Amino acid sequence: MQHVVPGDVAWVLVSTVLVLLMTVPGLALFYAGMVRKKNVLAIMMQSFTLCAAMTVLWMIAGYSLAFTNGNAWLGDFSRLFLNGLAETWDKPFTLGAGTDAAQPMTIPETVFLMFQMAFAIITPAVVTGSCADRMKFSALLMFFALWSLVVYAPLAHWVWAPTGWLARLGVADFAGGTVVEINCGISGLVCALMLGRRIGYGQENMAPWNLSYAVIGASLLWVGWMGFNSGGAFGANARAGLAVLVTQIAAAAGTLSWIFCEWLLRGKPSVLGAISGAVAGLVAITPAAGFVLPGPALGIGLVAGTACFWSATSLKAALRYDDSLDAFGVHGVGGIIGTLATGWFAFAPLSASPDSAIGGYAGGLPLLRVQAIAVLATIIWSGAASWVLLKITDLVLGLRVTRDQEREGLDIALHGEQVF
Repeated sequence: MQHVVPGDVAWVLVSTVLVLLMTVPGLALFYAGMVRKKNVLAIMMQSFTLCAAMTVLWMIAGYSLAFTNGNAWLGDFSRLFLNGLAETWDKPFTLGAGTDAAQPMTIPETVFLMFQMAFAIITPAVVTGSCADRMKFSALLMFFALWSLVVYAPLAHWVWAPTGWLARLGVADFAGGTVVEINCGISGLVCALMLGRRIGYGQENMAPWNLSYAVIGASLLWVGWMGFNSGGAFGANARAGLAVLVTQIAAAAGTLSWIFCEWLLRGKPSVLGAISGAVAGLVAITPAAGFVLPGPALGIGLVAGTACFWSATSLKAALRYDDSLDAFGVHGVGGIIGTLATGWFAFAPLSASPDSAIGGYAGGLPLLRVQAIAVLATIIWSGAASWVLLKITDLVLGLRVTRDQEREGLDIALHGEQVF
């Protein structure tokens, strides 16, 4: 009989806190260390405020649109404002209850929705790295409020709700290679292209202000990612343990491959390269964490570090787009690599269910095909919908600060404060 297991509740709650830690203070410090001094408070304000705004939107409508049964494209409105939670708060939760793909759990719905809320918070916060130094704060809030409901919630439903069309197709995405990583990478690229390059891009020195902040932020991301990638097991179990192990291995491999690429091509391994490589490895293992063994995880990290180094340096320089903090170069590219790699390297026993005839996700051409469809669908949906929402925001508020404000810095121009 289905019942609440205290150990599982405890683990998912700890994982939730770790994911929240990734946004505030992790991502806030990571990004703050990489912008110029005049924009430090502005970028931290964006992460902090989005944490608050996405929480409220998730409670009002985001959760209901993402995880109720609805149809193949979107959830229904039965959980608006978390309606009905008074009757179920202390009972074990079943995702997709009443459908032929129902997923019974040993945690209550409050814990499940809070864990998923942490993902809905960090995803838009990552996108802000692509539009750093030049987007209006009012426009940013409007765009991401719309984006969370129009882009993120439907995509989460497609992939993670049992009734979603990609879930029905059999996509394997353990912790958000499509929903989080490719989604924020493509949205970030669209933001960067529509906003245009920063004043002085390519001519002025735009080196990071304080890499020590960035290292602290990256360290918090690395640790927090253990909850990000293992909480999706929704219990204190062997699959969660393996997810932690492969996450650590991929992060280490990504770090080493990036810095050795730098060392070979530029003569010196940089601190910025080390932390960027770690994030690249973490991003790429995200969809695969509950599906692959340690050997493939090592390979995924090595490939991600190398590919993301190329995309964040050579590709960006060749095409001259200003993805300020490389949300696309790391998250978009790394997410694509990890999602496709899952299709080939998935080890079926990790996801097999002992309570049914489900044999688990087995790597090979059939699963790789499904993964490729999911990647393509995410790119098209995220890119097109983000473009439309940015156009709407531009018409209503305007997207970009004035040239004088950009020169002065967003800390003073938008918030009336600065770091001394």
